[in-house]
Amino acid sequence: MKNKMSMERILLSFFAIWMCLSVTSCSDDDEPYDHPFVHIMADGGASRVTVNSDVNNVNSYNVYLSSKALTKNLVVNYEILIGDGLQAGRDFELVTQGNSLTFLPGIYDMAVRIRWKPNKVDPTKNNTLTIRLTGNSMDFTLGLPGPDGLQRELVIEKKNP
Repeated sequence: MKNKMSMERILLSFFAIWMCLSVTSCSDDDEPYDHPFVHIMADGGASRVTVNSDVNNVNSYNVYLSSKALTKNLVVNYEILIGDGLQAGRDFELVTQGNSLTFLPGIYDMAVRIRWKPNKVDPTKNNTLTIRLTGNSMDFTLGLPGPDGLQRELVIEKKNP
């Protein structure tokens, strides 16, 4: 009987210590989103995609926010870099106007939309359009955290089928 009570006390003590450690070991610094960042990628995490020169459609390229829930708006700035083989109005049209996206609280992805127009390209030229994240209103990391800055930009190449 005495052995059974000792074992129960040991288990109860162990459980109490484990609960205390579990509760006190977590802090705000251990949150899964303690390093907020903004990144752009295509489906499947690709940083480079192609579009055929014979398409006539609007494509959405998503910018994603990874952070704790925000209480105020986050403005993300970007630039569009156009290779010498593409021309606005002939090869594409920017549907999303301006050079910033505003993430309201509770919104975690926003799209840059581009209308691709059917027009053959010169394969000897740079037929890329790059969407590059350039800044944001909360100083969040641009691209995935880490030294490589992956997913800070998305390169779209227009190719002849």
